[in-house]
Amino acid sequence: MKKKWLPYLLVSPYIIHFIVFVAFPVLFSLVLTFHEWNIISPMKFKGFSNYIKMFNDRMFWKSITNTFMFLIIHIPLQIIVSLALAEFLNQNIKLKGFFRAAFFLPVIVSGVVVTILWQQLFGFDSGLFNRMLVSIGLSKVGWLTDPNIAMGSIAIMATWKNVGLYVILFLVGLQTVPTHYYEAASIEGASHWQKFRKITLPMINPTIFMVVILSTIGGFSLFIEPYIMTGGGPLSSTMSSVLYIYKQAFQYFHMGYSVTLGFFFAMLILGVVVIQKKYIEQGED
Repeated sequence: MKKKWLPYLLVSPYIIHFIVFVAFPVLFSLVLTFHEWNIISPMKFKGFSNYIKMFNDRMFWKSITNTFMFLIIHIPLQIIVSLALAEFLNQNIKLKGFFRAAFFLPVIVSGVVVTILWQQLFGFDSGLFNRMLVSIGLSKVGWLTDPNIAMGSIAIMATWKNVGLYVILFLVGLQTVPTHYYEAASIEGASHWQKFRKITLPMINPTIFMVVILSTIGGFSLFIEPYIMTGGGPLSSTMSSVLYIYKQAFQYFHMGYSVTLGFFFAMLILGVVVIQKKYIEQGED
């Protein structure tokens, strides 16, 4: 009898964890999308009103547009910078270990600390960047106050924060490329750029795919940077989708509506990742 129940006892911690922390929250959230609830008062059934409100919410769609704008800037910048640094670190250079640690250090530093640091750097009057521009005779730039460049400034900061992780991933990918390919290309007289384009890029394509997916998911979860730096401004130009969902839940206490937005946003992320996967797989064929 004990042997019969032993397998169930062994897997019971995982089952309990799954029920309590995964299944129940998901099901409760799904039910909540059909209700109005402010945490304090009892839930009120509202049918599909939250979904109707979502499709008519201009600020929510603006936040999605802002998030995609961030991704358009952040993902190519992340790939180019991290791949260039990985290629540099893959060479025979001195202090290679120091540079690897230096590039990876921002990844393990608290995101709040990094964001506050860059907020000071981007300061309009006393920020280091504007002081450098003034010192060479240029005008100050509203890095976080100009609606046209605020999201780009945040993308630059996010790239600096996360580039170390992707440098390590690309470095692992580069070190798996067989060296005899490069030796054969050198005999044929190929330039460094031709080796990189014809050998390196195709061989590290799985790594590129992984970096694109991780950057996309990370970009969609943009929250700390606009929350601390701009609060979603100026003129809602940095209002990310996650920040907007957060405000609906914990600033306005529209819990049912915020969960509805969260479900839709999760499905949107899933759709984008699936499209990316198919596109990259077609590129491999």
